Amino acid sequence: MPEQIDVGFLKRFKKVIQKYLKTKKFVIFVGGGKTARAYQKALSDFKADSAQRDWVGIFSSRLNAEVLKNVFGKDSYNKVVVDPNQKAPGNKKIFIGAGYKPGNSTDYVAVLAAKTYGVKTIINLTNIDYVYNKNPKKFPGAMPFEEIAWKDFQKIVGVKWIPGMNAPFDPKASKLAAKHKMKVVIINGQKLQELENFLNQKPFAGTTIK
Repeated sequence: MPEQIDVGFLKRFKKVIQKYLKTKKFVIFVGGGKTARAYQKALSDFKADSAQRDWVGIFSSRLNAEVLKNVFGKDSYNKVVVDPNQKAPGNKKIFIGAGYKPGNSTDYVAVLAAKTYGVKTIINLTNIDYVYNKNPKKFPGAMPFEEIAWKDFQKIVGVKWIPGMNAPFDPKASKLAAKHKMKVVIINGQKLQELENFLNQKPFAGTTIK
């Protein structure tokens, strides 16, 4: 069912993160991606309810997280974090997290974890360069934002979470992040140099939501 795993990307991502382990810690939450959406679509054809479709997404994300945990090896905490309200023990530099329970995307779980770990900035590696005022795949003239306020972003993504929803940052997570005055940075995950630029406090291609 899943597409071929992009081992080359995982190697590049590992190399980037390892550069910063002397000065930073990373709590990385992994989504279910295309695998989850494929299974969720199949269940929709059989009239599965939203909770059942959510569980498929949760287990897909946990499978992906298990892979990433092993990619980082000894640098990572030895269990996947599945409860974002509990801080994982130990002094590891990397914690890998995944889906929590139905009704919550991994975006939302990442915000809960940010509260637990006292983090005010969340980096969301996704498949777009920026947040746009319209879907750029459907509207070639869509306008990108380098910065956008939460209230304006919420007008774009709406207010309702749907299992398998494909948004830069989901509505429920956006509402919670705005409430706690968090900043979310949207960066294209395939352009890891932009992630490094951000981590180095240099200009980067992406969108800051605050």
